[in-house]
Parts: sequence; C-alpha cells; structure tokens
Amino acid sequence: MPDPSDRASAALTVRAAAVARRVADLLPSPASDADAAFLREWAEVATATNDAGSDAGPIDLLAAGLVLIDLEVDLLVLAGLPEEHEGLADVFRSLHPQQVPRPAVGLATRLAEATGMGGVQARRLVHEGRAVAVGALRLLGDGPLPEQTLAPAAGLWEVLHGSPAWPSELEPVPLEAAPPGLDDWLDRPAVSRAAAALALPGERVLLVTAEEEVVGLSRCATLAGAAGVALAGARVRPDDAARVQLLGVHAAARGAVPLLVVPPPAPEAGAVRLELDGLTGPVLVCAAPGSVRPPVSRAVLGVPTGPVSVAGRRAAWRSALPEAADRAPELAARHPLDPALTAQVALDLRSASALLPGPEGAEDRDAADQVPAVVRARAGVVLPAGVQLVTARAGWDRLVLAGDAGEQLRDAVDRLDVQAQVLDDWGMRERARADRGVRLLFTGPPGTGKSLAAEVVATAAGTDLLVVDVSRVVSKWLGETEKNLAAAFDIAQRTQAVLFLDEADVTFGTRTEISDAQDRYANLETAYLLQRLDSFDGLAVLATNLRQNIDAAFVRRMDFVIDFPLPDERSRIKLWRLHLPAEHLDDGVDLGALARRYPVAGGWIRNAAIAAAFLAARDGTAIGGWHLEAAMDREYGKSLRPPPDGAPRSDQPVDGHAEAALARWAAEQAQYAQAHEEEP
Repeated sequence: MPDPSDRASAALTVRAAAVARRVADLLPSPASDADAAFLREWAEVATATNDAGSDAGPIDLLAAGLVLIDLEVDLLVLAGLPEEHEGLADVFRSLHPQQVPRPAVGLATRLAEATGMGGVQARRLVHEGRAVAVGALRLLGDGPLPEQTLAPAAGLWEVLHGSPAWPSELEPVPLEAAPPGLDDWLDRPAVSRAAAALALPGERVLLVTAEEEVVGLSRCATLAGAAGVALAGARVRPDDAARVQLLGVHAAARGAVPLLVVPPPAPEAGAVRLELDGLTGPVLVCAAPGSVRPPVSRAVLGVPTGPVSVAGRRAAWRSALPEAADRAPELAARHPLDPALTAQVALDLRSASALLPGPEGAEDRDAADQVPAVVRARAGVVLPAGVQLVTARAGWDRLVLAGDAGEQLRDAVDRLDVQAQVLDDWGMRERARADRGVRLLFTGPPGTGKSLAAEVVATAAGTDLLVVDVSRVVSKWLGETEKNLAAAFDIAQRTQAVLFLDEADVTFGTRTEISDAQDRYANLETAYLLQRLDSFDGLAVLATNLRQNIDAAFVRRMDFVIDFPLPDERSRIKLWRLHLPAEHLDDGVDLGALARRYPVAGGWIRNAAIAAAFLAARDGTAIGGWHLEAAMDREYGKSLRPPPDGAPRSDQPVDGHAEAALARWAAEQAQYAQAHEEEP
C-alpha cells in the first residue's frame, strides 16, 4: 500500500502540472515559446508519472481549514511551482521583471483574470485575498505591486507534499501521549466543555494555564484525545503575530488545531495580549498563569488543570511503575505528583535501570525506593540563596526523646501514608474541610534535637530535607521575604522534600498593632505565609526556641506541636552512649556520673564527645573521664557559664601528655575566672 505522504505528494504534483499548463497558455508568443514548451513538457511528465488519488491531502486540509476558494489554492500552487523543479525556477526567473526565480504578482493576476474574474477583483484577490490575509501566501519585495513576488508561507510547500517538516521560524513542541490518571480530571464539567469546544468550529480560545509546562502539555494532549483532534504545537510569543499566523497555516495543512505554547515570561514582565488575527477555528493556548491576555474579539474558555484526584494519582503510578503496582497507594501518598511528572519519573527510573542493571528481580523491589532521588534530580531546581537541599540519613535510632515526642513524630510521618484514605476515601476533606499536608512545630531550648528530628522525619518519609536559613531569607526590602519563602515552598512542593524552617519565630512572629508602615508590611508577610502554609500539601517543620513569639494563628494551624525539653538523666546517659565509640572508651569512665553532673542539652553532649575524642587521640590514649570533663567544661565556657564544679574529677591515671593537658585546662579556667571578675 502506498505511503500516505507519497499519495499526498503525487496529488500535489498533478495539481501543480495543471497550473503549469494554464501558465503556459498565458505566455506571449513567440518570445516565451521555449518557456511555455518546458512548462507543458514538465506537466505532461508529472501527470503521467503521478496518480492524483481521491483522498484528501494536505492541500485540501489547508483549503478547508483556512476557508480558501479554489482560485486561491491555485495561486498557492503557482507560488510553489519553483519548488517542484529547477527548470521551473529558471522559467519564472526569465518571466519575472526583477529576475527572481518565483512568479510575479502580475503573472498571478493574469492567471486569476483568465478565469473570468474582473481586473480589479483579480488584483485584490492576489494582493489582499484570504490566502494572503491568513499568511498562506506571502508578497515579497518593495517594488510596484505587479513586480512583487508571490511565495508560499515558510516551510509550507514541504508540508503540502506530506513532509512533517517545520520552518526554522517556528520551534515545534512535540506532544507525548496523554498520561494515564487523568480520567477523573476529564470528567469535570469545565474540562468536558473544553473538549467538546475543541472539536467544534468557531473562533474561540481554550486557555490551559499551569506552572509546569509539562503539566499543561499533558492536559492539552488529553483534551485533544477526548475531542478526537490532532494538535500542531509550537513555542511562540503570543504577541508575535507573524509567527502565530504561520503556526495557524501549518496546523491547517496538517488538519490539526493550533497549539500555542507560550514561552516563560521574563521576570517582572506583565501579561501579553494574544495576537490571533488570521487564525480560524479553535486555538489551544498553553501558558503560565498570568502570562497572557486573551484577545477581546474571541470567546475564551479557561481549562482548570488540577489538582488530580487521589484515584488518578494512584492510576498514574500503577501505569508508570507496573512492577511496583502494589505500592501505588503509598507512592501516590508520599509523592502526590501530577500524572505528567509521574510518567517522567518512570522514564528516568527505566533509563537508570537499563544503564546499571541489578540482580534479577531487583528492579521490582527497588523501583519505588528510588523514586525520591529521581524526583529530586528531575526537578532540576536552582536553589535560591539561603535554601539547601540535604539528603537525610539520620534514623530513629539517632533520636533520644523523652515522653511521647517520638510517638508524635511517627504519627506525623504515618499521616503521609494514610492522608489520601482519610481525606479523600473517607471524605474528611469535604466533611471537616481538612487540609492536605502535615505541619509540625518544634519548640524547646537550643541543642535539644529539633534539627536532628527534622532530618529523622525526612528519612522516615523517604525524601530529602529542604533547610531554609531564615537569616538569609528575611529581607528588609518590601516583598522580598515573601518572594524568597514562596520560592522555598515551591521547591519543596516540586521535590516533595520536607520543608524545615529553623528559628521560625523570625518569620512567623506574632502580629502587632499597626503603628507605622513597617508594622503593616510585617503583618502582611505573616498573613501571606499563613495562606502559603495552608496550601502546602507536603510536610513542613517549623522550629523555634521561643514558642511565645510564634503567632497564635500559626500554632492553630499546626497538626503537631512537639516540645523538646532538656533531656533527663536517663536520656543524657543514652546520649553519651550514642555519641561515644565504646571500643575507644576507657573502662573506668562513668557515664552515669557525667549525666548527673552535667544537666545539659544533647547538642552539648555531642560537641563534648567530639572534643574529648580529639583530646584522647592527641594524647594517644582511650577516651578517659578527664577528657570528657575537660571537654564539657569548655562547653560551659563557650556559653559564658561556670561548670557545675571547679575541676575535673576523673580518677584516671595522669601521664605526661595528660598532665600538660590538665595544666592547659587549669590556665583556661583561670582566664575564665579573671574575665568574669573584671566584668562590671
């Protein structure tokens, strides 16, 4: 069976031969006898070697899509004749007043007049007819009108021959197949109306807005599939009327609906009006929110893009990772990605698996476990200043907490797994207006494990930790703090990382009475962050040393408020054991005595354990009691607090190295005492 593109090319050549004969009949004799003879000879060969066929080809689709009359189609074929054969180009060069190898407008006008059309009508048809108005035909040159040149739209002749080529003026946007998981989205009334409108004639704009272009394109592909239409997409600025018109011509030749993909707007740029003059039928536009303004002369139909239902996300994960289909509910809960992004994650996983294949069956076990790393890599985020993405490694065994704090942390992580069941399957989202996401507030003195707990939560959730350095995010410039924090929230949303804001009282502080402009802007920041925290559907951790400074509205929005008090004696013993290597610890060290003597936070114990290890390594001994006591007393010195007792109480033997170390320690204590005596 002949290829459809070959049939289209043959049909166009036969039609071109018919136009070539008509041009030959117009040429004066005897001056142009040779040119006329070549035109007839070429037409005879073209007709004999090509079958016109009966199927509608690209030129028929173009005529129907742009509403062109037969004579306008003939003019378009005339303009494309030089593309058929170099001899034809030579003929038109000899006929053109400016020696251009294309037909002149004067010749095209005579061709129109030969059909019985009046001179004025023929001139207007060639100069400003619909084929020219919609951009299918171009008039080139600056001379008198009869000496100007007629040419088809850029790249159009190849498409009329059945080629999928695009002109260099357009950046085509290939469309992937519609991803699974969007059936529920397609059933929404607004979306169903949009799909129906896409299949109907009428000059309307269907506007699909999405922050992620890949998400918007997936919605466009789904709409086209539901409407039973093809799309021809290109990335074009909405106010570039010439390129928008060129896209419309190429879409018509393909029998497709034009899809205008708006490039990301420049920073601080406002919305740009769509220029759709010359385009017929529906136009699909994919753009970022607020980047385009629709034309006033066309009906506009907005298409909501999300969010996708839980059932849709589960279906997307089952389709994307069939080898881990039993974990689809877990993946949908932990990684509530759009189906388009889910498909990309699966593509990355299969590529990595093909490059580094594991043992037989390993792919089935590991695919779901590798999702967090792939999500982070696929996000490709450029982190703003003050934001750091950390791979969480600390497990529950690293956390020493008294009371029910540890149980609350586990409950918070478990919420991620079951929130889809509770909120959607059980209807709590509608019944109780429950929000997605989990919000935790950690309070307590410095060094009590708040930062470590945030990392442990991220490890347990199987994701990364996005740490926000509040000191670098807060800005004195109006609006900059909200902008910086909004970027952090967006990155956490894209990477599905646990968002951790330490010293949260700086940004989530109590609102005050308005006494000046600074108070007003500070309150605006707080109000904005309240709204942003509500809409965040991931896991957010706020930590503060000063709970009383946190705005009550934030505390009310927290799902968990976990207090991190100073550890009791039993917890301090556990912390000493956790941080000290047992194989390098002197047998005579009494960790219970250390815990009783130093009622400090876990951060102090960690620092002292590290310092004592270095002291012991320098002395060439195991970590002794006096090393630990000296290190702990230094911790007290760092905070300008006297140690509980005056001197180390270790019973370990003192060698030469240790004696020198003790002397240094005594000198430090003397300097400390002298400094405090000199204070007023």
